[in-house]
Amino acid sequence: MSNAMRSETPTQSTRTRPVDTKLEVVVIPVSDVDRAKRFYESLGWRLDADFANDADFRVIQFTPPGSGCAIIFGKNVTAAAPGSAQGLYLIVSDIEAARRDLIARGVEVSEVFHDASGVYAGKDEPYLFGRLRIAGRDPEHRSYRSFASFKDPDGNGWLFQEVTTRLPGRIDADETAFATSGDLASALRRAATAHGEHEKRNGGKYDENWPDWYAEYMVSEQTGRELPL
Repeated sequence: MSNAMRSETPTQSTRTRPVDTKLEVVVIPVSDVDRAKRFYESLGWRLDADFANDADFRVIQFTPPGSGCAIIFGKNVTAAAPGSAQGLYLIVSDIEAARRDLIARGVEVSEVFHDASGVYAGKDEPYLFGRLRIAGRDPEHRSYRSFASFKDPDGNGWLFQEVTTRLPGRIDADETAFATSGDLASALRRAATAHGEHEKRNGGKYDENWPDWYAEYMVSEQTGRELPL
């Protein structure tokens, strides 16, 4: 084996911790750039860029509130057919609030729905848990299980997915963060509700250590650890 080939062999250290690789941009194919720009502006998303090098090229970038990933669209930025981007997920901590916000902005949004317990057939549009949509939030209010959908003017398909508790291993347990004040407020409300049940189980006695309990609950919820009782 040559020295060049040996130098490409992964070392133990590179296998232990890969290089940070952040998903930064998703390309959305559109037919009318200005119409798409007006639509995504109407969602309240942040406009990061709108520039053109010449008459045959233009790129626009938007970032959803609290997102680390942006979308771009424009003229001659992708060969994909307009409207062909489907299954674009927007994670929210309160799906009803997210839906109300878009309706107030004049956007047509589906009713909240949940999956049909593993039924993957049906005439509905496919989404993460299959095809058959059942109206209303997940009856058990489980994380990952409640959705709502909408489309941009070209038909690119978006889905809200409500996530309040991450599955184990889905987030760095050493890093707890909230992307927006709204996410933090929603987490505080859930902690307050759970803490009320905690006090009931303890005879209704006021818990002087409620800040510690809130903190443990919110960190455990976000990192997928067992919630305090």
